[in-house]
Amino acid sequence: MCGIFAYLNYCVPRTRKEIFETLVKGLQRLEYRGYDSAGIAVDGSNKTTADTNKNAICLIKKKGKVKALDEELYKKDSMDLDEELGTHFGLAHTRWATHGEPSAVNSHPHRSDKDNEFVVIHNGIITNYKELKEYLIIKGYEFESETDTEVIPKLIKYVYDNRESDNVAFPKLVERVIQQLEGAFALVFKSRHFPGEAVATRRGSPLLIGVRSEQELLTENIPVQYNSVHEKNSHNRSDSFNSINSMGDGSPIEYYFASDASAIIEHTKKVLYMEDNDIAVVTGGKLSFHRLNRKHGEDPVRAIQTLQMELQQIMKGNFDAFMQKEIFEQPESVFNTMRGRICFDTNTVVLGGLKDHLKEIKRCRRLIVIGCGTSFHAAVATRQILEELTEVPVMVELSSDFLDRNTPVFRDDVCFFISQSGETADTLMALRYCKEHGALTVGITNTVGSSICRETDCGVHINAGPEIGVASTKAYTSQFVSLVMFSLMMSEDRLSLQTRRLEIVNGLRMLPELIKKVLALDEKIKAIANEMYQQKSLLVMGRGFNYATCLEGALKIKEITYMHSEGILAGELKHGPLALIDKDMPVIMIIMKNACYTKCQNALQQVTARSGRPIIICSQDDPEIAKNAYQTIELPHVVDCLQGILSVIPLQLLSFHLAVLRGYDVDFPRNLAKSVTVE
Repeated sequence: MCGIFAYLNYCVPRTRKEIFETLVKGLQRLEYRGYDSAGIAVDGSNKTTADTNKNAICLIKKKGKVKALDEELYKKDSMDLDEELGTHFGLAHTRWATHGEPSAVNSHPHRSDKDNEFVVIHNGIITNYKELKEYLIIKGYEFESETDTEVIPKLIKYVYDNRESDNVAFPKLVERVIQQLEGAFALVFKSRHFPGEAVATRRGSPLLIGVRSEQELLTENIPVQYNSVHEKNSHNRSDSFNSINSMGDGSPIEYYFASDASAIIEHTKKVLYMEDNDIAVVTGGKLSFHRLNRKHGEDPVRAIQTLQMELQQIMKGNFDAFMQKEIFEQPESVFNTMRGRICFDTNTVVLGGLKDHLKEIKRCRRLIVIGCGTSFHAAVATRQILEELTEVPVMVELSSDFLDRNTPVFRDDVCFFISQSGETADTLMALRYCKEHGALTVGITNTVGSSICRETDCGVHINAGPEIGVASTKAYTSQFVSLVMFSLMMSEDRLSLQTRRLEIVNGLRMLPELIKKVLALDEKIKAIANEMYQQKSLLVMGRGFNYATCLEGALKIKEITYMHSEGILAGELKHGPLALIDKDMPVIMIIMKNACYTKCQNALQQVTARSGRPIIICSQDDPEIAKNAYQTIELPHVVDCLQGILSVIPLQLLSFHLAVLRGYDVDFPRNLAKSVTVE
């Protein structure tokens, strides 16, 4: 839920101001992960540091967005902004509160004591923090915040105070600390006792390391060191095969630690993805990886990978908000999802990540599709076409509920896990549950190198590009298309389904252009929003292939406008929701020409008979529906199973305009974060 960023410059002179700018810019890239408070930890100024407080660490923390922290940094008169630091390690963090209200004292970095001997930044939740806190209080350690994170710096201080000798290395201390922690975490540590050293570790929360050097690196593959982390006197050995170093000791190099590649991409494209229980250590400019023990089948090497995204892909461009930009990117993002996978000349679909497992998938007795929020809605949207083309029972599950029920899973099940970030905690835990029960696991994510990517047996990368806005838009439509393509690939050898398949393939071919036509309705949708933005509630109704659109549209409205909104299955109207309808209740109905058309007309009659004034999303060639509508949003025709892609876009635009008119921050809705990496 939080954003971690840290920067280490080794023998690369940087002024304190340049270090501040790097840290703040990194946080701004990660602000979508959390934005109720922020803080940094840097070395104290030489001009103000007394000999008795050598290597002092300065903490600057502020409630509010990163901009508030940025302004606070330059109010510190004691900090010499022009002081040049040849080697320096700085931490930065943007928070989304889970334990304790948003405040400066609850924000990160957290410290071990008033002298800031150890400081740490954390993304995740420590589930046994209460027990640890009670123990440390008994031992005389004082706590100042309400957070779970504060036990970590206090615990490492306790371990340091009780070390067996002065030769215990920094990573050894961290190793001992994480053995006591339960829950999910990505951690980066800094200490005045180990100046210029960085230690990072993760379990269940994402963390990657960017590497930048003007000179060629000796190796791009770092063997993991097992058993026990080396003691201080042996840690600085010149074994170039165990650590990255440009040209031997003293060569300039920079390291960037981040929760997400978007914070690193403007500095370097060379990154290493940390695995669960890795301990990454930078000492003397060298990066090494350590683990307590080696498990069967795990990769003993951490290799540098090259990021494919570009900086401009994560910038707003000419749009007012990332969400708006991402809505208008959908013609391109949907095309990129299909590119190289559908051959429109032969009407064939090949998903490279699944082809080696296709025979096994075809033998399955059941498909289970698991996700949270928008990803769950993508599963609901495609369940009908999956059942139709695979002729296999399809269960659609919310990750949290799936785990709560201890759902029976069998070896001949195939389980899909949908997550934009690939780090969604509940979905990741459901994945591990299904793996334990022997099911084949398939990931559908938008983030290469994410935990779900690495832990599933196979998968599909949706190629939607970076999605920064907290409210998901283009990832939803790309997830939708990915699942439709999977159903097409599964049915390729079914003669009885070829006509249907051809209809869908032709629909996918036209989809990017049809999306552009829907986006051209933006001004009309803005005018509708202008009439509705002062309302307190909104109902969205539909059925069949468009029921998921109702759920997703209502979620978008809730997320960023803070209006109450409910997606209603039109077939359930008589079973309760009809009581809500009157002339003052805003109603949006999705009535497209498909198998449910007549049933949706019946629902429309019920709404208008109660003086409802429905805004109807309908087909362009449907004057009959327009007669009973207060207003219409007319969409181009497409095959029924793809209608949900076109019909959700007006609701995405409507939610955006409603939020702007109500004066809210579209990209950073209150109480929410982009990547939900805690339960």
